[in-house]
Amino acid sequence: MDSCCEDKAAELAILRGRQGRVLAVVLAVNVVMFCFEFGAGLLAGSTALLADSLDMLGDSLVYGFSLYVLHRGPVWRARGALGKGVIMAVFGLGVLVEAALSLRTGVPPVVPAMLGVGALALMANTFCFGLLWRHRADDINLRSTWLCSRNDLIANGAVLVAAGLVGWSHSIWPDLIVGVGIACLFLRTAVSVLRDSLRELGRLRGGAVEGDAEQL
Repeated sequence: MDSCCEDKAAELAILRGRQGRVLAVVLAVNVVMFCFEFGAGLLAGSTALLADSLDMLGDSLVYGFSLYVLHRGPVWRARGALGKGVIMAVFGLGVLVEAALSLRTGVPPVVPAMLGVGALALMANTFCFGLLWRHRADDINLRSTWLCSRNDLIANGAVLVAAGLVGWSHSIWPDLIVGVGIACLFLRTAVSVLRDSLRELGRLRGGAVEGDAEQL
């Protein structure tokens, strides 16, 4: 191996090490925030908070999956992105079901809890977004992870807006609308990630087939 190849290999190893540290931090943040926000959502009776907490749980699985495939080849990274797309789709559908169940009770959530926990989640996700921003173009694995973080910020802002509207109107509808909106955001991103990962897997498999044909 010449010095150029050795330098490239060393650069790639350094990059993977940095990615691993970032993913470990955002994984820890999301696990802690899921536990806190899910409990608060149950106590406050907030569909939006519960939806946001499930987002945290989904992201925890996503970041863990990203760490698992980080030092593997491009096929594994594409498979990891595919798995993350499936996870996001499942949680999106789960939030829709939870919103339908909440509609049956008709009880507005506790506004102070929504505001406090929503603001804390926004700060936590802003921190994670800043860490992931520099790695968003590294590869498909980190891009899909960054998309999850971007969605988190949108969802957090929507929770705070819903809390204000619930406090003003004393109605359950703002909370439900935001919960359904978060679910739709999940599903839209899931479709995008699934499409990109399937395209990448097809490209990699096509390249492998061509390589085999050339060897013959």
